[in-house]
Amino acid sequence: MLKHIVMWKFKEHAEGADKATNLRKAKALLDACARLSPGTQRFEVTIAQPGLEATYDLILYSEFTDAAALAAYVDHPQHVALKPFIGAVREARQCMDYLT
Repeated sequence: MLKHIVMWKFKEHAEGADKATNLRKAKALLDACARLSPGTQRFEVTIAQPGLEATYDLILYSEFTDAAALAAYVDHPQHVALKPFIGAVREARQCMDYLT
């Protein structure tokens, strides 16, 4: 099992919208990618909840059967197409992949 975790901190304003609007749009775009790879075992996209400690605004927690399944997701045209938007609205990004 290969776990793929990505966290983003968003800009207060970008692409003509506020942070909350951009977070909802990014979540919807990522949620639509949940079934791009047949090797996807788990795929969760979550916006930080008010009142709970969080240093980032949006997180993707996903599990794939192997590196080939993760690569199928990463290289899929639908996933590639959302990168420019997220790149424009994010302030910071962290990613970690690891085997379990």
